[in-house]
Amino acid sequence: MSQSAAALPQYETLELARDGRLLTITLNQPEAMNTINLAMHEELAEVFPFAARDPDSDVVVFTGAGRAFSAGGNLDHMWNNATNPHLFDEEVRLAKRIVFAMLDLDKPLVCRMNGHAVGLGATLALLCDVVFASEKAKIGDPHVALGLVAGDGGAVIWPQLVGLPRAKEYLLTGELLSAVKAAEIGLVNHALPPEELDDAVAAFCAKLLKGSTNAVRWTKVLLNLELKRAANAVMDAGIAYEAISVRSADHREGITALREKREPNFGGAPEEGRD
Repeated sequence: MSQSAAALPQYETLELARDGRLLTITLNQPEAMNTINLAMHEELAEVFPFAARDPDSDVVVFTGAGRAFSAGGNLDHMWNNATNPHLFDEEVRLAKRIVFAMLDLDKPLVCRMNGHAVGLGATLALLCDVVFASEKAKIGDPHVALGLVAGDGGAVIWPQLVGLPRAKEYLLTGELLSAVKAAEIGLVNHALPPEELDDAVAAFCAKLLKGSTNAVRWTKVLLNLELKRAANAVMDAGIAYEAISVRSADHREGITALREKREPNFGGAPEEGRD
């Protein structure tokens, strides 16, 4: 990195580092398995716009500290939202900002999925351009297991990667997949032994950094046009449905069951006013 490189911002829940023209963004709450609270939502909405305008990087790696990439929503934070659902309304708007900031980033964004990626954590991983996953990791979007609509980006990206039938299979059940299975169906690019992950990511990033910067960036822009079209079509409705579901008895039961380490007992009844 040159002496004139711009200073990196400091965050509470994220850590940034440069190595030459490679910028690494790390989810940095390892003691909580990088579960996502309000502070991390806010900082994720800021960090990708920073990466886009950073003059001293051309490739971005996105990873997690510790054992997990991100184990999804922070349990205490989710309980607070479930019991004070008005607080959730701003948070889902942050989710929309995060999704579009990632899709607007013209630099290649490479995910080093060092461990489990769950819920919004899975969405963050899958919105990256290329995903290298530890074969010991699992990935999935179990919103429905908590009585929630998968409205914060999963319904955008999963169908684009694995097709609508498989996306429905996994999003409607909330099933977690092994990284090996995810690679087999095209959800992630590579599932590797953990000890090979760093070398594989470094080699791929080196290949990108040797390429024509503008050609690489503009090709990514073209490829993301369809993803942005899908996001524009889905995200507002997804946010609205998820905001409704966070107010439901099923969601409160889902969170309670998780806190009590038991299976949820969902009501299963249709909403009032529906046949």
